[in-house]
Amino acid sequence: MDTITSADGTDVRVYDEGRGPAVLIIGPGLDDGTRTKNLAGLLATRFRVVRLHRRQYRMDLKTSGPCSIADEVDDVLAVAASVGEPLIVYGHSSGGVVALEALAASARSFAGAVIFEPAAVTSRPLAGENGEVTTRARAAIAAGKPGTALTIFMRDTVGLPPWQARLAGTLSSLVPHYRELVPAQIDDLEALDRLGVRLDTYAQVTVPTLLLGGDRSPARLTERLDAIEHVMPQADKVVMHKRDHGADLKAPKLLADIIETFADKVLNHPE
Repeated sequence: MDTITSADGTDVRVYDEGRGPAVLIIGPGLDDGTRTKNLAGLLATRFRVVRLHRRQYRMDLKTSGPCSIADEVDDVLAVAASVGEPLIVYGHSSGGVVALEALAASARSFAGAVIFEPAAVTSRPLAGENGEVTTRARAAIAAGKPGTALTIFMRDTVGLPPWQARLAGTLSSLVPHYRELVPAQIDDLEALDRLGVRLDTYAQVTVPTLLLGGDRSPARLTERLDAIEHVMPQADKVVMHKRDHGADLKAPKLLADIIETFADKVLNHPE
C-alpha cells in the first residue's frame, strides 16, 4: 500500500498496480479498497490501477471528527495530481458521488468517468426527512447490534427487500472486517445527506461520463441514476442485464470489459 498527502495533510492510502493509462477506483460503502481487488486485477493487465482506501472507511482516522464528501474529494484530487495526467475514474455507489464531486471540482484532472449507481441525494434525504434511518441505525450500533444497523440501512435507504436486507445484516455481523465498518457506513450516509441535492452541479460536468446500472438493482437506485442521467444529457448510460448493485463482485470481468472499452474510446478519441 502506498501513501499520498491530501490537501489537509492527511495521508491517503492507495493500492497501486499495473502499468499504462491510469484508472482510479473509488469503492462503495463498506469498502477499504480491498472489495475491488478482482476488478483491479483484471484492469491491471492494460492499465495502471489505483484503488483508494476511502477516508470515510479509515478506522484510524475516526477520532478526527466527521469525514465529509469534500474531504474525500480532496483525497481523490491528491491521487490524480500524483498520477500527473488525466485519468479514468470509476466510482461505485457513495464512491460514485465522490467521483461526481471530483469531476465537478477539477474536470482537467480526468479523461473520463464510469459511475455505477451513485448514491446521490436527488430528492428526499437518503436517511428520511428527519434522519430516522440514521437514528435507528445508531441506536442499534450503540446496543452492540451492527448487523441490525446494516439491515435498517439496506432496507430503508438502499431499498432491498426485507429478507435480503436481513441476510446482508446477518452476514456482516458474522465477519469481523465488515462488522467494524458498519458504523462508517452510517457516517457515509450522513455525509451524503449533508451534501444534499447536487443535480445542478452535475449538469455542468463536461468530462465524458458513462453511467452504469443493473436491471436487478432496487428501484431507489435506478431512480437516482435516471435523475442524474436526466441532467447530464452528454453522458451515456448502460444498464447491465441480469445484474444488480453488486456487479463488481459478481461479474468483475463484465464490468472490467465495460470500463476498458470506455477508456479506450475516451483515450483514443477524446472529446
